[in-house]
Amino acid sequence: MSKRILVVGGVAGGASSAARSRRLDENAEIIMFERGPVVSFSNCCLPYHISGLVEQEETLILMTPEKFKGQYKIDARVNSNVISVNTEAKTIEVENTLTKEITTEKYDALVVSPGADAIVPPFKGLDKIDNFVLKTVPDVSKIMKFVKAKNPKHITVVGGGFIGLEAAENLRETGIEVTLVEGTDQIIPFVDKEISYFGQAEMVKHGIEVVLEDLVEGFDTKKVLLKSGREIETDGVILAIGVRPSTGFLKDSGIELTDRGYIVTNDNYETTAKDVYAAGDAILVRNQLTGNLCPLAMAGPANKQGRLIADRINGREIKNNGYIGSGVVKLFDMNIASTGLSEKMLKDSGIDYEVVYAAPPGIVGIMPGAHLVFSKLLFEKKTGKVLGAQFAATGAPDKRADVIATAIKAGMTVEDLFDLELTYAPSFGTGKDVVNKIGYIGSNLNEGAFKQVTFMEVYDLLKAGEQVIDVREICEYEEGHVKGTVNIPMSVMRDRLDELDKTKTVYVHCRTGERSYNMTLMLQANGYDVKNVAGSYEFIKMYEEVSCYNDKAREEIMIGDCVDCCGTLEKAKL
Repeated sequence: MSKRILVVGGVAGGASSAARSRRLDENAEIIMFERGPVVSFSNCCLPYHISGLVEQEETLILMTPEKFKGQYKIDARVNSNVISVNTEAKTIEVENTLTKEITTEKYDALVVSPGADAIVPPFKGLDKIDNFVLKTVPDVSKIMKFVKAKNPKHITVVGGGFIGLEAAENLRETGIEVTLVEGTDQIIPFVDKEISYFGQAEMVKHGIEVVLEDLVEGFDTKKVLLKSGREIETDGVILAIGVRPSTGFLKDSGIELTDRGYIVTNDNYETTAKDVYAAGDAILVRNQLTGNLCPLAMAGPANKQGRLIADRINGREIKNNGYIGSGVVKLFDMNIASTGLSEKMLKDSGIDYEVVYAAPPGIVGIMPGAHLVFSKLLFEKKTGKVLGAQFAATGAPDKRADVIATAIKAGMTVEDLFDLELTYAPSFGTGKDVVNKIGYIGSNLNEGAFKQVTFMEVYDLLKAGEQVIDVREICEYEEGHVKGTVNIPMSVMRDRLDELDKTKTVYVHCRTGERSYNMTLMLQANGYDVKNVAGSYEFIKMYEEVSCYNDKAREEIMIGDCVDCCGTLEKAKL
């Protein structure tokens, strides 16, 4: 007798499980229930329909019930909301959202991948303003109709995560003025704050106002009311505050849920009920590096989970090594990618770690499109085990994050990174790739070859009267420098050592950290207490620019702006 497999949810996890189940069992009866009007759509591409980058709404829909039936012999039922599960009787109740008719379906195996709902708090006055969420094709359709009908001049986006950022970018691309409001002290929550500044600077550069550490208190007619007392004049609001698992229908089902509504599963994605499996945004996954359980609302992991569940249903052994979390976001011309643990996560992990900051060139400096790749690498002290990385660049930071993701999954160390043989041609990289370079730096730090402070400490060091030396060439310094630093170029440093106070620590920076590292070693050899400024001028410049934007009372310490001036040494290297 053939199996009857029911699937709740028709997007990543559910659709993957259904399709894989068919490949493994041609005779199984597979029915997939989707509460919305479309099944298997590209929810990650929804914001790009707003700007017209994805022109036709129909292209957002990857599969239709007819295609599922014809290609996979899967019965995909839209407008079908599963309202309850009886795990003892092995049945579900399904409500047709159009006719309100309720039917009961039996299962041999049940896959639950319902996704998550957008959080919409009961804000006072929400009914007084046009407001939207952005989770489904109907959601983006409503936004498009609003834009076309009312021609808004300004829209406020609430929330600085993936959806909020991409909604803000694509609204701005249409010429609409945008204010983004985020309640915490940074946007882009999957990276550390200082790396998020690269994204914030790019948004501000393109005319988006970013408001941090302020909460929405309510709304009025064409107004957003903030807790600080500020009122934002606006024509509409997109709420991208966050999501909660869509698991209300599992109450009293015998399937265990966490306090926040996530489905409890084991490493085989089995729930606490027999023959019931769960995947996607509604479950917690185990972090490979810490062992902690955490939500991971990503399409890639959900697709993998769906496949593994199908394997399990069909009697196959599966391997779940846990997840590390890898993501990337495009904000106009700046791309920001991350993988593994962030420093925020590491501070609570008990792991003794070290940080590398560097800004190597993404491709050969004399090639068109030359750019820096602002890099942050995290590794475990002593063992050198790679724990995480974040990259920001106008080029391809994702490919560096992907290499690091592979390294993390393989348990590699910083020494392994500089040993990697990566592709090179002038248009694609450099002879020492970004990954190799941060591996070298990490290895040097792990060996104790030098000491460092971060670019974020320079402001306070200068306020305290410490000696901070800029070893770039004179022309670079004159174009732009940090107020209070002293310029002694690398090319003449050995002849001017008598200008340094040997009784005080010497802090050294250059443009990206390479020349200052060389001078740090030279000064160490000459008996100085010296520390390299990790990240150097390029990181300092970005950090101070955004810090002053966020804190109007902060003193500006950047003078001028050296933008690849003087044909720097880094640019000449092949």
